[in-house]
Amino acid sequence: MDIVRADDHPKGPGPDDWFTGSVQVEMLFNRADRDRVQGANVTFEPGARTAWHTHPLGQTLIVTAGLGRAQRWGGPIEEIRPGDIVWFPPGEKHWHGAAPGTAMTHTAIQEVRDGKAVDWMEKVSDAQYGA
Repeated sequence: MDIVRADDHPKGPGPDDWFTGSVQVEMLFNRADRDRVQGANVTFEPGARTAWHTHPLGQTLIVTAGLGRAQRWGGPIEEIRPGDIVWFPPGEKHWHGAAPGTAMTHTAIQEVRDGKAVDWMEKVSDAQYGA
């Protein structure tokens, strides 16, 4: 058995290339074996969001606090709330983040294929975010 205490989870700001606005990423599990499944809590300050991206084996989000937004390429912006579970299928281009006036936290879970869990793309523009 291995217990990683809450204060020992690696935490830090989300990279500017992957996020717009203030984002904190807390790695939860599989720090030692990053070639399987990965999990993180991600907290977005109001208006913060990911860039467009895909996942080779899909991604599950579990919204734990606040109010957020998610959108798949070509689809409408969807509001997401605590308790909502969002599934993005493999290869589906999407973004997610906080609502304009409210922070949002979710747990993100994604599997790894050939050493990759995500493919980052262009940033979500203010016009796309506000659509």
